[in-house]
Amino acid sequence: MSGRSTRIAVVVEERCRPSKCGQQCRKRCPVNATGRQCIEVTPSSKVSLISEELCIGCGICVKVCPFNAIQIINLPNGLDKETTHRYGPNSFKLHRLPVPRPGQVLGLVGTNGIGKSTALNILAGKLTPNLGKFTDSPNSDEILSYFRGSELQKYFTRLWKDNMKATIKPQYLNVPKSFRGKVGDFLNTKDERQVKDKLCDILELNQVMDRDISDLSGGELQRFAIAARAMEEADVYIFDEPSCYLDVKQRLKAAEVIRSLLQPKSYVIVVEHDLSILDYLSDYICCLYGTPGAYGVVTLPSSVREGINIFLNGFIPTENLRFREEKLTFRVTESTKEIIEGQNYQCYKYPTMKKTRRGFKLSVTQGSFNDSQIIVMLGENGTGKTTFIRMLAGEVKPDKVGDEQVDMPAYSVSYKRQELVSKYPSTVRGLIHEKIRGSCTQAQFRSDVMKPLKIEELMDMQVANLSGGQLQRVKLCLCLGKPADIYLIDEPSAHLDSEQRLLASKVIKRFILHQKKTAFIAEHDFVMAAYLADKVLVFEGKPSVHCAANAPEPLASGMNRFLSHLNVTFRTDPTTYRPRINKLGSMKDTEQKAAGCYYYLEY
Repeated sequence: MSGRSTRIAVVVEERCRPSKCGQQCRKRCPVNATGRQCIEVTPSSKVSLISEELCIGCGICVKVCPFNAIQIINLPNGLDKETTHRYGPNSFKLHRLPVPRPGQVLGLVGTNGIGKSTALNILAGKLTPNLGKFTDSPNSDEILSYFRGSELQKYFTRLWKDNMKATIKPQYLNVPKSFRGKVGDFLNTKDERQVKDKLCDILELNQVMDRDISDLSGGELQRFAIAARAMEEADVYIFDEPSCYLDVKQRLKAAEVIRSLLQPKSYVIVVEHDLSILDYLSDYICCLYGTPGAYGVVTLPSSVREGINIFLNGFIPTENLRFREEKLTFRVTESTKEIIEGQNYQCYKYPTMKKTRRGFKLSVTQGSFNDSQIIVMLGENGTGKTTFIRMLAGEVKPDKVGDEQVDMPAYSVSYKRQELVSKYPSTVRGLIHEKIRGSCTQAQFRSDVMKPLKIEELMDMQVANLSGGQLQRVKLCLCLGKPADIYLIDEPSAHLDSEQRLLASKVIKRFILHQKKTAFIAEHDFVMAAYLADKVLVFEGKPSVHCAANAPEPLASGMNRFLSHLNVTFRTDPTTYRPRINKLGSMKDTEQKAAGCYYYLEY
């Protein structure tokens, strides 16, 4: 291996079908032609087996595989000595581990499929690292010897020798259908720290205590899961995507609960894709980079600001290593501003409206909007954002004024719903060709929407087998592919990782600008909302009781109005221009509140 980088071969089991492809990878391999078995497929093989020692990296097998099941990847030099875990031959490989520190919150950031869940399972004691020796796994003493002299040696010694207890809130919250327990009864059994009343008050769970767990909504279930884990007496608390389904206020409350778990000898580890919440939660950061589904590498610990900026810049200064070609930034360029200012707009209006449903009242103030404009709707869950979107879509009629029906302006809409359920019985290719055949054959749409959303790699997958993030990308593509005047997009960030969120934001912003359309977007990820918004529509009031939707207003005043209700201030990072939450009571927080400037726009 000396003289060149380590090479790995990855075969995706779900795609590899040796009995249906004629085994072109084996037949076309130039190493096999010399008589050596670089690629082997036995009669009983379910997948091809590729020898990484014999592979010369020609890539012929990658090109001839009809099912896109093979990846040949050259790793950066030196990583072969830092292998932490590998599941088997030609499978995913994790290099290094995040380093937890007692009394501090460790934040992890990286794309999906890069090894975060593998790292969490190792740190939780659910998976023993095999150091790449999947045929002859090392014992605990050998692993401790491998990590000798590091914080991880102390951590694993406590975990394995001293029976340190770890508890983990998983990424996906699946409640068995047979489970019919009450929320309050279940939390009573978990309250080892005697903090149930306090946590239920902070996480607003008191109103669901008598409800069955199986009847909870996504946001209620998330808050319930966070409370259940935080009530346990443990040494290690691990939270995988705690902000999913939560609004901005609930995300800050969840962060407060998670930080309250810190003790001098306890560890807290959080995976989070909302960068503003990750920034607020963490004391230090480890990034993960690599190729999704193939390999992942954990960076050395960094300060919060430096760690998130490393992830956004795609460059690690200490290792002089670039792991992404494109920087992810948030600033609107001057050329974009000139394009916006040079347009002749088509102006639309919607009337003053009211809607009463099941005891909930929504009052909407008359508003106006232009084409080439994105209006981001901000508000807590239950304040009527989805109801407003459905009124714009024509699915819900506003209440009558006397005997008169409120007249809505005539325009066509394309609506991406919050729910991602899809019962389509075929492949993504079939779905896209059926729904948006006209758009998907246009070169502009393919380059501006389909390529950055990486739809091509999903084309041959069954829609029913897509993950949440994959289905979200497909739904966004379908929404933007339908010709319309107004695009209504409800929570586009759900299930997407940090990088996908920023790429999706750029896709939406570029599409709306160039096509001279309008978008109304409901979004809880503040970084994504701030990047997308040309105007802000704030929803105020008592959730699920009586709320009001203000007219769309400029970004700064709208953000200030929304954040003043939350009593939270944001500043702008001078390097990447991303919004950063000020720590409550900090000097910056105090100064901005005194000036009435909750959202600081200056670069």
